[in-house]
Amino acid sequence: SNKTSISSLFKTVGVSVSKRYFASSSSQHRVTLIPGEGIGPEISDAVVQVFKAANVPIIWDKVEVNSQTGVSDAVIESVNRNKVGLKGPLGTPIGTGHTSLNLALRKKFNLFANLRPSVSIDGVKTRYDNVDVTVIRENTEGEYSGIENSPVKGVAQSIKVSYFH
Repeated sequence: SNKTSISSLFKTVGVSVSKRYFASSSSQHRVTLIPGEGIGPEISDAVVQVFKAANVPIIWDKVEVNSQTGVSDAVIESVNRNKVGLKGPLGTPIGTGHTSLNLALRKKFNLFANLRPSVSIDGVKTRYDNVDVTVIRENTEGEYSGIENSPVKGVAQSIKVSYFH
């Protein structure tokens, strides 16, 4: 059935943090949902439907972050309270002098790494078999530090930040 295959898919590609968070109890857990902008709401709704089909016990706290609202106190309170959030894509204004909302969220919650797990799914033919890899992208150094300016008209400057321990 469709429900069984969606449930199996979720179990196959589920993020390890979700497994730890939801494995401890059969009770429902609150999760902050930031649908995002552009295609974000459509993608976020699809993820919510997959979680529902997989019977993941979640109560979604939907909050808005967009170019009009910014990152409000309600968003910060919801994420701090729930400790878990799902964020759809957010637009990044180019050349407007406004800080990226993605960068603002990363800085506010000290989200220094982006994890991208990739695994093969039984029965799905792909170029490579038995894939099980996670790419970790650092989010707060280098070009992701958000230190940019325009010293003179027509010139953009981005400062790379690196920490050595």
